[in-house]
Amino acid sequence: MAKPIELVELSSRGCEHCENFRKFWHSIEKDWPNVKFRDVDLATPEGGEMLMKYMPLASPCIILNGEFFSAGPVNQKEFLDKRKELSE
Repeated sequence: MAKPIELVELSSRGCEHCENFRKFWHSIEKDWPNVKFRDVDLATPEGGEMLMKYMPLASPCIILNGEFFSAGPVNQKEFLDKRKELSE
């Protein structure tokens, strides 16, 4: 059985890269039921706290199991590789 993974996307309204990541994730999420996805808007109090913690230089900021993964446009292959690694 695959280990649970928490995937958090810190996003900004109107961010094209954020929308692209969400579309990508939603196109593959059915294959990864062990992943719990949350989209956190940087303009919310929770988003502000996470912004101070992770200090991303671009959005989206992708957090996997509480650890910074990437900021800005997401490399889909690297993301899939990391998600697979965390699932094992």
